[in-house]
Amino acid sequence: MSKLSLITASLLLVSLFVVAGCAGPKPAVPPYVATDAPIDPIVSHSAPYPTIGSVIRKDGRLDMLLDADAKIEVLAEGFVWTEGPVWVSGFAGGHLLFSDIPPNAIYKWEEGQGASVWMRPSGYTGSTPRTGEPGTNGLILDAGGRLVACAHGDRMVFRLNCICDPQGGRTVLADKYMGKRFNSPNDLVYHSNGDLYFTDPPYGLQKRMDDPAKELDFQGVYRLGTDGKITLLTDKVTRPNGIAFSPDEKTLYVASSDPKLAVWHSFPVNDDGTLGEGKVFADFTDKFGKPEFPGLPDGLKVDKDGNLWATGPGGVHIFAPDGTHLGSVATGQKTANCAWGEDGSVLYIAADMYLARIQTKTKGAGW
Repeated sequence: MSKLSLITASLLLVSLFVVAGCAGPKPAVPPYVATDAPIDPIVSHSAPYPTIGSVIRKDGRLDMLLDADAKIEVLAEGFVWTEGPVWVSGFAGGHLLFSDIPPNAIYKWEEGQGASVWMRPSGYTGSTPRTGEPGTNGLILDAGGRLVACAHGDRMVFRLNCICDPQGGRTVLADKYMGKRFNSPNDLVYHSNGDLYFTDPPYGLQKRMDDPAKELDFQGVYRLGTDGKITLLTDKVTRPNGIAFSPDEKTLYVASSDPKLAVWHSFPVNDDGTLGEGKVFADFTDKFGKPEFPGLPDGLKVDKDGNLWATGPGGVHIFAPDGTHLGSVATGQKTANCAWGEDGSVLYIAADMYLARIQTKTKGAGW
């Protein structure tokens, strides 16, 4: 078969969804460019969905959050590195959007329809071929239902003009601090007053900390105010990543995906929206490098009672507001992020090559 035929076949496979069991090895990562490189075919499953992993219980309080027979369902697989899931309500029962960062794409998953490319390019719109993690990472909806995204390759936070049309243009919300380009905005959360909080580690830079294009000499947690002002809240988190508020918005949680300090921080939120002195909320540094705990602290969400559902080494780790580790949704994979969906009781999980979900007995904060 000719090279052109191979590329054409690959592109056709993107739009086909095979009902099958879990796929084989994770695909290799070619040097993706912004728009025209073929994407490896993915597999969308249908009910009854295959499952992975298990629920690990460490505290009796977990019984109030997850049934004894709760399963981790695999909805689709074959991605390169899934991230940033967000539930979009109001469209034929709702659907999930999520990032696949290396191929520079946002996917849409819908019950009964499977997963399909929704937006590409997503986080990198340049014309120069590049490797690494150029796509969007964290995704969120603003109060108006518009999609707001962290763009690794373009090094900015942007908002789509209309969620009904991914090609309908976008508005840059933040791309510089004190005249210097951000590293690569990673994850984000809205305060109820409309301020947007986001993290800025180096993971979207091709050489990360050693990239010559890096303009800031630190990694920050920022606030974009409703007045358009950008405030540096802290530069003390070495690799700021996932971010979420407690239900009363008095605490801000920030994950640190630093192998030397694999922790989740908690910061008191001052009345003016700035942060007080932070502390280590939970520490998994001793688990880094162990086969049963692949990955590092990453995206996170909070439920209505203030429990933290934090992705990290080997799955989603559930912490009570007092910091007690209640248990884990152990995917067995490097697990990057999660999001509440459907009626707020289903947790969608981005776990490396998988898109998965688990039914809980609680609901996300704000649902």
